[in-house]
Amino acid sequence: MFIDHVKIYVKAGDGGNGIVAYRREKYVPMGGPSGGDGGKGSDIVFEVDKGLRTLMDFRFQKHFKGDKGTNGMSQNMHGKNAEDTVLKVPPGTIIKNAETDEVLADLTEHTERAVVAKGGRGGRGNSRFASPSNPAPDYAENGEPGQEFDIVLELKLMADVGLVGYPSVGKSTLLSMVSGAKPKTGSYHFTTIKPNLGVVNTPDNRSFVMADLPGLIEGAAEGVGLGHQFLRHVERTKLIVHMIDMSSTDGRNPYDDYVQINKELKAYNEQLAKRPQIIVANKMDLPDGEAGLELFNEQLDEPLEIIQISSITGEGIPELLYKIADKLEEVEQQMNESNITIDEREHRVVYRHEKSDEAFTISRADDGAYVVSGEAIERLFKMTDFNREAAIRRFARQMRGMGIDDALRKKGAKNGDTVRILEADFEFIE
Repeated sequence: MFIDHVKIYVKAGDGGNGIVAYRREKYVPMGGPSGGDGGKGSDIVFEVDKGLRTLMDFRFQKHFKGDKGTNGMSQNMHGKNAEDTVLKVPPGTIIKNAETDEVLADLTEHTERAVVAKGGRGGRGNSRFASPSNPAPDYAENGEPGQEFDIVLELKLMADVGLVGYPSVGKSTLLSMVSGAKPKTGSYHFTTIKPNLGVVNTPDNRSFVMADLPGLIEGAAEGVGLGHQFLRHVERTKLIVHMIDMSSTDGRNPYDDYVQINKELKAYNEQLAKRPQIIVANKMDLPDGEAGLELFNEQLDEPLEIIQISSITGEGIPELLYKIADKLEEVEQQMNESNITIDEREHRVVYRHEKSDEAFTISRADDGAYVVSGEAIERLFKMTDFNREAAIRRFARQMRGMGIDDALRKKGAKNGDTVRILEADFEFIE
Protein backbone atom coordinates (compact mmCIF):
# COMPACT_ATOMS: atom_id res chain seq x y z
CA MET A 1 0.00 0.00 0.00
CA PHE A 2 1.38 3.40 -0.98
CA ILE A 3 1.04 5.90 1.88
CA ASP A 4 2.30 9.45 1.29
CA HIS A 5 0.52 11.49 4.00
CA VAL A 6 0.15 10.65 7.70
CA LYS A 7 -0.39 12.47 10.98
CA ILE A 8 1.41 11.15 14.07
CA TYR A 9 2.13 12.17 17.66
CA VAL A 10 5.70 12.38 18.96
CA LYS A 11 6.86 12.81 22.56
CA ALA A 12 10.56 13.15 23.32
CA GLY A 13 11.86 11.57 26.50
CA ASP A 14 11.78 13.43 29.81
CA GLY A 15 15.05 14.13 31.57
CA GLY A 16 15.92 11.99 34.58
CA ASN A 17 15.39 13.45 38.05
CA GLY A 18 18.22 14.86 40.12
CA ILE A 19 18.35 13.50 43.67
CA VAL A 20 18.99 14.75 47.19
CA ALA A 21 21.90 12.87 48.81
CA TYR A 22 24.70 13.55 51.28
CA ARG A 23 28.15 12.10 51.87
CA ARG A 24 28.07 9.91 54.96
CA GLU A 25 31.53 8.32 55.01
CA LYS A 26 32.84 7.74 58.50
CA TYR A 27 36.06 9.68 57.99
CA VAL A 28 34.62 12.59 56.00
CA PRO A 29 33.30 15.09 58.52
CA MET A 30 30.66 17.51 57.23
CA GLY A 31 30.64 15.66 53.91
CA GLY A 32 28.06 17.89 52.26
CA PRO A 33 25.59 17.26 49.38
CA SER A 34 26.34 14.55 46.82
CA GLY A 35 23.18 14.19 44.74
CA GLY A 36 23.90 13.62 41.03
CA ASP A 37 22.09 15.03 37.98
CA GLY A 38 19.59 13.05 35.93
CA GLY A 39 20.36 11.95 32.37
CA LYS A 40 19.03 13.64 29.24
CA GLY A 41 15.81 12.28 27.66
CA SER A 42 15.66 10.70 24.23
CA ASP A 43 15.37 12.96 21.17
CA ILE A 44 12.91 12.01 18.41
CA VAL A 45 15.06 11.86 15.28
CA PHE A 46 13.94 11.24 11.70
CA GLU A 47 16.47 9.65 9.36
CA VAL A 48 16.28 9.08 5.61
CA ASP A 49 16.50 5.48 4.39
CA LYS A 50 16.79 5.29 0.60
CA GLY A 51 15.38 1.74 0.69
CA LEU A 52 11.95 3.07 1.71
CA ARG A 53 9.37 4.26 -0.82
CA THR A 54 6.32 4.86 1.37
CA LEU A 55 5.21 6.01 4.84
CA MET A 56 3.57 2.64 5.44
CA ASP A 57 5.42 2.18 8.75
CA PHE A 58 3.39 5.07 10.19
CA ARG A 59 0.04 3.81 8.95
CA PHE A 60 -0.95 1.93 12.09
CA GLN A 61 1.53 3.05 14.75
CA LYS A 62 0.86 6.73 15.27
CA HIS A 63 2.32 7.40 18.75
CA PHE A 64 6.06 7.54 19.33
CA LYS A 65 7.58 8.25 22.74
CA GLY A 66 11.24 8.57 23.62
CA ASP A 67 12.82 6.98 26.69
CA LYS A 68 13.36 8.90 29.90
CA GLY A 69 16.86 9.67 31.12
CA THR A 70 18.09 7.72 34.17
CA ASN A 71 17.75 9.44 37.54
CA GLY A 72 20.85 10.79 39.27
CA MET A 73 22.58 8.80 42.00
CA SER A 74 24.47 9.46 45.19
CA GLN A 75 28.18 10.27 45.28
CA ASN A 76 27.58 12.84 42.54
CA MET A 77 27.01 10.16 39.91
CA HIS A 78 25.00 11.38 36.94
CA GLY A 79 22.21 9.36 35.39
CA LYS A 80 22.64 7.84 31.92
CA ASN A 81 21.38 9.76 28.89
CA ALA A 82 18.66 7.96 26.93
CA GLU A 83 19.49 6.88 23.39
CA ASP A 84 17.80 8.78 20.58
CA THR A 85 14.60 7.35 19.13
CA VAL A 86 15.32 7.12 15.38
CA LEU A 87 12.41 6.85 12.94
CA LYS A 88 13.23 5.93 9.33
CA VAL A 89 11.50 7.74 6.47
CA PRO A 90 11.88 7.61 2.65
CA PRO A 91 13.75 10.31 0.70
CA GLY A 92 11.57 13.32 -0.03
CA THR A 93 9.76 13.38 3.33
CA ILE A 94 8.60 16.76 4.62
CA ILE A 95 7.83 17.06 8.34
CA LYS A 96 5.36 19.74 9.46
CA ASN A 97 3.92 20.88 12.76
CA ALA A 98 0.28 19.77 12.53
CA GLU A 99 -1.02 22.79 14.46
CA THR A 100 0.95 25.61 12.81
CA ASP A 101 1.75 23.96 9.43
CA GLU A 102 5.37 25.08 9.94
CA VAL A 103 7.93 23.02 8.04
CA LEU A 104 10.22 21.43 10.62
CA ALA A 105 12.42 19.44 8.25
CA ASP A 106 12.74 18.54 4.58
CA LEU A 107 14.70 15.32 4.22
CA THR A 108 16.01 14.25 0.83
CA GLU A 109 19.46 12.67 1.14
CA HIS A 110 20.23 9.14 2.34
CA THR A 111 21.16 9.07 6.10
CA GLU A 112 20.18 12.74 6.47
CA ARG A 113 18.81 13.39 9.97
CA ALA A 114 16.66 15.96 11.75
CA VAL A 115 15.88 16.25 15.46
CA VAL A 116 12.16 17.03 15.45
CA ALA A 117 11.34 16.74 19.18
CA LYS A 118 14.07 17.48 21.67
CA GLY A 119 14.46 15.41 24.85
CA GLY A 120 14.39 17.14 28.21
CA ARG A 121 17.60 17.85 30.09
CA GLY A 122 18.26 16.01 33.30
CA GLY A 123 17.27 17.61 36.58
CA ARG A 124 20.10 18.89 38.76
CA GLY A 125 21.00 17.12 41.98
CA ASN A 126 21.26 18.97 45.28
CA SER A 127 25.06 19.22 45.05
CA ARG A 128 24.58 21.67 42.15
CA PHE A 129 22.74 24.12 44.41
CA ALA A 130 25.33 24.28 47.21
CA SER A 131 26.52 27.79 48.00
CA PRO A 132 28.24 29.58 50.93
CA SER A 133 24.85 30.72 52.19
CA ASN A 134 23.27 27.28 51.75
CA PRO A 135 26.00 24.59 51.97
CA ALA A 136 23.53 21.70 52.33
CA PRO A 137 20.52 22.31 50.06
CA ASP A 138 17.60 19.98 50.70
CA TYR A 139 16.13 20.01 47.21
CA ALA A 140 16.82 18.86 43.64
CA GLU A 141 15.18 19.29 40.25
CA ASN A 142 12.96 16.86 38.41
CA GLY A 143 13.89 16.21 34.80
CA GLU A 144 12.77 18.66 32.12
CA PRO A 145 9.82 17.32 30.10
CA GLY A 146 10.54 16.42 26.48
CA GLN A 147 8.86 18.25 23.64
CA GLU A 148 5.60 16.78 22.37
CA PHE A 149 3.23 17.64 19.54
CA ASP A 150 1.39 16.27 16.53
CA ILE A 151 3.27 16.30 13.25
CA VAL A 152 2.37 15.62 9.63
CA LEU A 153 4.62 13.54 7.40
CA GLU A 154 4.22 14.29 3.70
CA LEU A 155 6.10 12.34 1.05
CA LYS A 156 7.08 13.81 -2.31
CA LEU A 157 8.71 11.19 -4.48
CA MET A 158 12.34 11.69 -5.44
CA ALA A 159 12.14 10.86 -9.16
CA ASP A 160 14.18 12.33 -12.00
CA VAL A 161 11.31 12.13 -14.48
CA GLY A 162 7.57 12.46 -13.92
CA LEU A 163 5.05 11.14 -16.44
CA VAL A 164 2.02 13.43 -16.58
CA GLY A 165 -1.12 13.45 -18.69
CA TYR A 166 -4.82 12.73 -18.67
CA PRO A 167 -6.01 9.27 -17.53
CA SER A 168 -5.50 6.41 -20.00
CA VAL A 169 -2.90 8.13 -22.18
CA GLY A 170 -0.45 5.23 -21.72
CA LYS A 171 1.82 6.35 -18.86
CA SER A 172 1.70 3.06 -16.94
CA THR A 173 2.22 1.02 -20.09
CA LEU A 174 5.30 3.06 -20.98
CA LEU A 175 6.80 2.63 -17.51
CA SER A 176 6.24 -1.12 -17.60
CA MET A 177 8.02 -1.34 -20.98
CA VAL A 178 11.13 0.68 -20.07
CA SER A 179 11.69 -0.50 -16.49
CA GLY A 180 11.13 -3.42 -14.16
CA ALA A 181 8.10 -1.73 -12.59
CA LYS A 182 4.78 -3.51 -12.93
CA PRO A 183 2.07 -0.86 -12.55
CA LYS A 184 -1.54 -1.85 -13.03
CA THR A 185 -2.83 -1.12 -16.54
CA GLY A 186 -6.35 -1.20 -17.92
CA SER A 187 -8.70 0.35 -20.46
CA TYR A 188 -10.45 2.58 -17.95
CA HIS A 189 -9.73 5.87 -16.22
CA PHE A 190 -7.69 6.08 -13.02
CA THR A 191 -6.25 2.60 -13.35
CA THR A 192 -3.27 4.10 -11.51
CA ILE A 193 -4.31 5.39 -8.09
CA LYS A 194 -0.82 5.58 -6.61
CA PRO A 195 2.54 6.72 -8.02
CA ASN A 196 4.84 3.99 -9.32
CA LEU A 197 8.61 4.23 -9.59
CA GLY A 198 10.91 2.45 -12.02
CA VAL A 199 14.63 2.63 -12.80
CA VAL A 200 15.21 3.10 -16.54
CA ASN A 201 18.48 2.10 -18.22
CA THR A 202 19.33 3.38 -21.70
CA PRO A 203 21.37 1.30 -24.19
CA ASP A 204 24.38 3.61 -23.62
CA ASN A 205 24.38 2.77 -19.86
CA ARG A 206 22.74 5.91 -18.55
CA SER A 207 20.00 5.52 -15.96
CA PHE A 208 17.32 7.59 -14.27
CA VAL A 209 14.28 7.13 -12.04
CA MET A 210 10.89 7.55 -13.71
CA ALA A 211 7.60 8.02 -11.86
CA ASP A 212 4.23 7.10 -13.32
CA LEU A 213 1.96 9.61 -11.61
CA PRO A 214 -1.85 9.32 -11.34
CA GLY A 215 -3.75 10.99 -14.16
CA LEU A 216 -4.77 14.63 -14.00
CA ILE A 217 -8.17 16.03 -14.81
CA GLU A 218 -9.55 19.54 -14.94
CA GLY A 219 -9.61 21.14 -11.47
CA ALA A 220 -6.83 18.95 -10.05
CA ALA A 221 -5.06 21.98 -8.56
CA GLU A 222 -8.16 22.52 -6.39
CA GLY A 223 -8.20 18.85 -5.38
CA VAL A 224 -10.56 17.43 -8.02
CA GLY A 225 -9.93 13.75 -8.76
CA LEU A 226 -6.62 12.71 -7.25
CA GLY A 227 -5.75 16.41 -7.07
CA HIS A 228 -2.96 17.27 -4.66
CA GLN A 229 -2.14 13.60 -4.13
CA PHE A 230 -0.79 13.69 -7.67
CA LEU A 231 0.62 17.18 -7.92
CA ARG A 232 2.76 17.03 -4.77
CA HIS A 233 4.93 14.37 -6.39
CA VAL A 234 5.56 16.40 -9.56
CA GLU A 235 7.34 19.08 -7.51
CA ARG A 236 10.41 16.90 -6.91
CA THR A 237 10.97 15.85 -10.53
CA LYS A 238 13.70 17.46 -12.62
CA LEU A 239 11.94 16.81 -15.91
CA ILE A 240 8.30 16.38 -16.95
CA VAL A 241 7.37 13.97 -19.72
CA HIS A 242 3.97 15.16 -20.94
CA MET A 243 2.12 12.32 -22.64
CA ILE A 244 -0.78 13.02 -24.99
CA ASP A 245 -3.18 10.58 -26.65
CA MET A 246 -2.99 11.77 -30.26
CA SER A 247 -5.58 9.24 -31.44
CA SER A 248 -8.32 10.86 -29.30
CA THR A 249 -9.37 7.43 -28.00
CA ASP A 250 -11.64 9.01 -25.38
CA GLY A 251 -13.01 11.63 -27.74
CA ARG A 252 -10.98 14.48 -26.23
CA ASN A 253 -9.05 17.04 -28.24
CA PRO A 254 -5.26 16.44 -27.80
CA TYR A 255 -4.49 20.17 -27.87
CA ASP A 256 -7.12 20.91 -25.20
CA ASP A 257 -5.60 18.14 -23.04
CA TYR A 258 -2.14 19.69 -23.44
CA VAL A 259 -3.34 23.17 -22.49
CA GLN A 260 -5.41 21.94 -19.53
CA ILE A 261 -2.60 19.89 -18.00
CA ASN A 262 -0.19 22.85 -18.14
CA LYS A 263 -2.87 25.07 -16.67
CA GLU A 264 -3.28 22.73 -13.68
CA LEU A 265 0.49 22.55 -13.14
CA LYS A 266 0.75 26.33 -13.11
CA ALA A 267 -2.27 26.74 -10.83
CA TYR A 268 -0.71 24.40 -8.28
CA ASN A 269 2.79 25.90 -8.41
CA GLU A 270 4.15 28.57 -10.75
CA GLN A 271 7.52 26.79 -10.79
CA LEU A 272 6.00 23.66 -12.34
CA ALA A 273 5.00 25.63 -15.42
CA LYS A 274 8.69 26.50 -15.90
CA ARG A 275 9.92 22.93 -15.41
CA PRO A 276 11.47 21.45 -18.61
CA GLN A 277 9.02 19.29 -20.55
CA ILE A 278 9.30 16.67 -23.24
CA ILE A 279 6.09 16.36 -25.27
CA VAL A 280 5.25 12.77 -26.23
CA ALA A 281 2.63 11.89 -28.84
CA ASN A 282 1.42 8.42 -27.82
CA LYS A 283 -0.79 5.84 -29.56
CA MET A 284 0.62 6.75 -32.93
CA ASP A 285 0.00 3.14 -34.04
CA LEU A 286 -3.76 3.81 -34.12
CA PRO A 287 -5.48 5.01 -37.32
CA ASP A 288 -6.28 8.53 -36.06
CA GLY A 289 -2.80 9.16 -34.61
CA GLU A 290 -1.25 10.91 -37.62
CA ALA A 291 -4.31 13.10 -38.21
CA GLY A 292 -4.45 14.01 -34.51
CA LEU A 293 -0.79 15.04 -34.49
CA GLU A 294 -1.23 17.17 -37.62
CA LEU A 295 -4.19 18.99 -36.07
CA PHE A 296 -2.28 19.41 -32.80
CA ASN A 297 0.62 21.11 -34.60
CA GLU A 298 -1.75 23.45 -36.42
CA GLN A 299 -3.28 24.60 -33.12
CA LEU A 300 0.06 25.40 -31.48
CA ASP A 301 1.09 29.06 -31.27
CA GLU A 302 4.68 28.08 -31.98
CA PRO A 303 6.27 24.80 -33.13
CA LEU A 304 7.26 22.27 -30.45
CA GLU A 305 9.56 19.28 -30.63
CA ILE A 306 7.31 16.24 -30.24
CA ILE A 307 8.49 12.66 -29.77
CA GLN A 308 6.18 10.15 -31.50
CA ILE A 309 5.80 6.74 -29.84
CA SER A 310 3.54 3.78 -29.35
CA SER A 311 3.74 2.36 -25.82
CA ILE A 312 2.12 -0.85 -27.13
CA THR A 313 4.38 -1.63 -30.11
CA GLY A 314 7.50 0.06 -28.70
CA GLU A 315 7.90 2.33 -31.73
CA GLY A 316 9.87 5.51 -30.90
CA ILE A 317 10.62 4.50 -27.30
CA PRO A 318 14.44 4.17 -27.70
CA GLU A 319 14.58 7.70 -29.16
CA LEU A 320 12.46 8.96 -26.25
CA LEU A 321 14.79 7.43 -23.65
CA TYR A 322 17.86 8.99 -25.29
CA LYS A 323 16.07 12.34 -25.38
CA ILE A 324 15.15 12.09 -21.68
CA ALA A 325 18.71 11.16 -20.66
CA ASP A 326 20.19 14.04 -22.70
CA LYS A 327 17.70 16.54 -21.26
CA LEU A 328 18.38 15.37 -17.69
CA GLU A 329 22.11 15.93 -18.13
CA GLU A 330 21.38 19.42 -19.44
CA VAL A 331 19.06 20.22 -16.51
CA GLU A 332 21.52 18.91 -13.91
CA GLN A 333 24.33 20.98 -15.42
CA GLN A 334 22.17 24.11 -15.26
CA MET A 335 21.30 23.35 -11.63
CA ASN A 336 24.95 22.94 -10.69
CA GLU A 337 25.89 26.19 -12.40
CA SER A 338 23.08 28.19 -10.77
CA ASN A 339 23.26 26.31 -7.44
CA ILE A 340 19.48 26.08 -7.05
CA THR A 341 17.17 23.33 -5.87
CA ILE A 342 14.47 21.63 -7.92
CA ASP A 343 11.69 23.46 -6.14
CA GLU A 344 12.69 27.06 -5.45
CA ARG A 345 9.75 27.66 -3.10
CA GLU A 346 10.97 24.99 -0.67
CA HIS A 347 14.03 25.10 1.57
CA ARG A 348 15.83 22.40 3.48
CA VAL A 349 15.05 23.01 7.15
CA VAL A 350 16.23 21.43 10.35
CA TYR A 351 14.10 22.27 13.36
CA ARG A 352 15.78 24.87 15.59
CA HIS A 353 13.68 24.28 18.71
CA GLU A 354 13.07 27.92 19.44
CA LYS A 355 11.56 28.57 22.86
CA SER A 356 8.60 30.86 23.32
CA ASP A 357 9.42 34.47 24.23
CA GLU A 358 6.28 34.66 26.35
CA ALA A 359 7.16 33.39 29.83
CA PHE A 360 3.57 33.26 31.13
CA THR A 361 0.01 34.45 30.66
CA ILE A 362 -2.75 34.87 33.25
CA SER A 363 -6.44 34.17 32.64
CA ARG A 364 -9.53 33.48 34.74
CA ALA A 365 -11.21 30.07 34.99
CA ASP A 366 -14.98 29.59 35.28
CA ASP A 367 -14.62 28.94 39.01
CA GLY A 368 -12.79 32.25 39.52
CA ALA A 369 -9.28 30.82 39.84
CA TYR A 370 -6.37 32.69 38.27
CA VAL A 371 -4.81 30.36 35.70
CA VAL A 372 -1.10 30.88 35.04
CA SER A 373 0.10 29.25 31.83
CA GLY A 374 3.08 29.43 29.51
CA GLU A 375 5.96 27.26 28.37
CA ALA A 376 8.49 28.62 30.87
CA ILE A 377 6.36 28.46 34.03
CA GLU A 378 4.88 25.06 33.14
CA ARG A 379 8.36 23.64 32.55
CA LEU A 380 9.49 25.08 35.89
CA PHE A 381 6.44 23.56 37.61
CA LYS A 382 7.12 20.10 36.19
CA MET A 383 10.76 20.25 37.29
CA THR A 384 9.90 21.06 40.91
CA ASP A 385 9.70 18.30 43.54
CA PHE A 386 6.68 19.37 45.60
CA ASN A 387 7.34 16.66 48.17
CA ARG A 388 10.14 18.80 49.63
CA GLU A 389 9.48 22.03 51.49
CA ALA A 390 12.76 23.57 50.33
CA ALA A 391 11.87 22.94 46.70
CA ILE A 392 8.46 24.58 47.16
CA ARG A 393 10.07 27.67 48.65
CA ARG A 394 12.49 27.81 45.71
CA PHE A 395 9.57 27.54 43.27
CA ALA A 396 7.84 30.48 45.01
CA ARG A 397 11.02 32.58 44.73
CA GLN A 398 11.32 31.76 41.04
CA MET A 399 7.70 32.79 40.42
CA ARG A 400 8.36 36.12 42.13
CA GLY A 401 11.51 36.55 40.04
CA MET A 402 9.52 35.99 36.85
CA GLY A 403 7.10 38.73 37.89
CA ILE A 404 4.10 36.43 38.32
CA ASP A 405 3.21 37.73 41.79
CA ASP A 406 3.10 41.35 40.58
CA ALA A 407 1.13 40.35 37.49
CA LEU A 408 -1.45 38.55 39.65
CA ARG A 409 -1.89 41.66 41.80
CA LYS A 410 -2.45 43.76 38.69
CA LYS A 411 -5.11 41.28 37.60
CA GLY A 412 -6.88 41.77 40.93
CA ALA A 413 -5.70 38.76 42.93
CA LYS A 414 -6.19 39.12 46.66
CA ASN A 415 -5.09 37.20 49.73
CA GLY A 416 -6.65 33.71 49.72
CA ASP A 417 -7.52 33.60 45.99
CA THR A 418 -6.80 30.40 44.07
CA VAL A 419 -3.93 30.33 41.59
CA ARG A 420 -3.83 27.35 39.21
CA ILE A 421 -0.85 26.02 37.27
CA LEU A 422 -1.67 22.98 35.15
CA GLU A 423 -3.58 20.64 37.51
CA ALA A 424 -2.32 22.14 40.80
CA ASP A 425 -4.07 24.82 42.87
CA PHE A 426 -2.19 27.25 45.12
CA GLU A 427 -3.37 29.91 47.56
CA PHE A 428 -2.30 33.47 46.85
CA ILE A 429 -0.76 34.97 49.99
CA GLU A 430 0.31 38.57 50.37
